[in-house]
Amino acid sequence: MATAATPIKVDTQTDQLISHAAHFLGRSKKDVVDVAVREFIENHRAEIQQAVGEALRQLDGSTAGSVALLTGMSRSELDELGGFSESK
Repeated sequence: MATAATPIKVDTQTDQLISHAAHFLGRSKKDVVDVAVREFIENHRAEIQQAVGEALRQLDGSTAGSVALLTGMSRSELDELGGFSESK
């Protein structure tokens, strides 16, 4: 996988934890963060896949579907606010 240097921001306490872990493991901070993120994603893969599936079910090509996904509102809530007229 190609690597690109992209800064991420963490709070001071998290940065200290990363620094300590890197020091005591004899690794770079970048390596510690890389492994931690990969492990986190692997441990939450099912949740991520479920959320992606739900998003895809909502994206049916309609304006209402897109707005519902972006706002977190249900179709019925959007309809209560006036809904959308779909023309194709």
